[in-house]
Amino acid sequence: MDHPRVLCIFGTRPEAIKMAPVIQSLRQHGERILLKVCVTAQHRQMLDQVLHLFGIVPDYDLDIMRADQDLYSLTAALIRELQAVVAGEGPDLVLVHGDTTTTMAASLAAYYGRTAVGHVEAGLRTGDKYRPFPEEMNRRLTGVLADLHFAPTEAARRNLLREGVNDERIAVTGNTVIDALFQIRDRIRSDSGLRQALNLSFPWLGEGRRLVVITGHRRENFGRGMVEICRALVDLAGAWPEVDFVYPVHLNPNVLDPVDQILRSSGRVNLRLIEPLDYLQFVYLLMQCHLVLTDSGGIQEEAPSLGKPVVVMRETTERPEAVEAGTVLLAGSSRERIVHAVSRLLADPRHYAAMSRAINPYGDGRAGPRIAEAILGFLAGQKKRERTEHAGQ
Repeated sequence: MDHPRVLCIFGTRPEAIKMAPVIQSLRQHGERILLKVCVTAQHRQMLDQVLHLFGIVPDYDLDIMRADQDLYSLTAALIRELQAVVAGEGPDLVLVHGDTTTTMAASLAAYYGRTAVGHVEAGLRTGDKYRPFPEEMNRRLTGVLADLHFAPTEAARRNLLREGVNDERIAVTGNTVIDALFQIRDRIRSDSGLRQALNLSFPWLGEGRRLVVITGHRRENFGRGMVEICRALVDLAGAWPEVDFVYPVHLNPNVLDPVDQILRSSGRVNLRLIEPLDYLQFVYLLMQCHLVLTDSGGIQEEAPSLGKPVVVMRETTERPEAVEAGTVLLAGSSRERIVHAVSRLLADPRHYAAMSRAINPYGDGRAGPRIAEAILGFLAGQKKRERTEHAGQ
């Protein structure tokens, strides 16, 4: 029997985390669908960790990452390499995720090959094409090219409707990152040996001190924004010596340089700068922490699912539902605003409790199965239309 063919394309660690539940769910329908996985390796080492964690073995690995690669050369390389993969596989659907350059390029390659596109985590918008950059336009361009839109929330669905997307092509599914997070959380909770090994990775965790987890690496914060963030962290570590501030530092030189110049030379012993973490370690750290300070997108969804308030160091967010729900506070990249927002959460138990107990708007951990069912329905309809057209010729 000629099964419908789906080609899942992604390239970064966050995409791999969020696509893993979809791949798992599609594989449960192996008697009805042929699934292939292509990784571009827009990120390399960080991507490989997640592939191993979730047991994903790619059918194609384009190994596209190069040192100091700019958006021009990255986009050109992606289009060139993905053309051959899409043409060779001849899929009925190319499945992409979110807002990376891989996502935009894969959608365009599929469109050039007259292949349908399914977009996981569709419909997120800030309304500012330069924030986040280039993610906002990557996501919008993919939305124009997509045939099937998996919106994580009703607000994302409304964004798509305003842009003229047919409601029949939209499925509200929740966000797949919650599926992945709950899988890893449950694995940690159920395996005492794993917990013991993770504890050894962070020997300072057992000291009973409150912990603030920090991530900072967004392109739009490079330069002045990163300097402001680093100065805010020095201020916070000085004002709260009884709190540990832990920062797994991204390897991008635009992050490393201000970290080295400002944070490492600060002398704050409670400001812990550590190597980048794999996803298992990071989820464990989220489970242990008091609150999160970040400029990431996905952590705005993950941390509230564990009851952790989030202070976002960005001027805009494509995830306004969390702000409206009260789980996330938008502080921008201003030194003063970051210090004020974090200090209030550390000083005011009622404010902290209100944020930590707010209802997370991003789903119940069943997004992967919902997306798989929607894909099967779309492909079945596509095959029926093809048979009807063939019979009429």
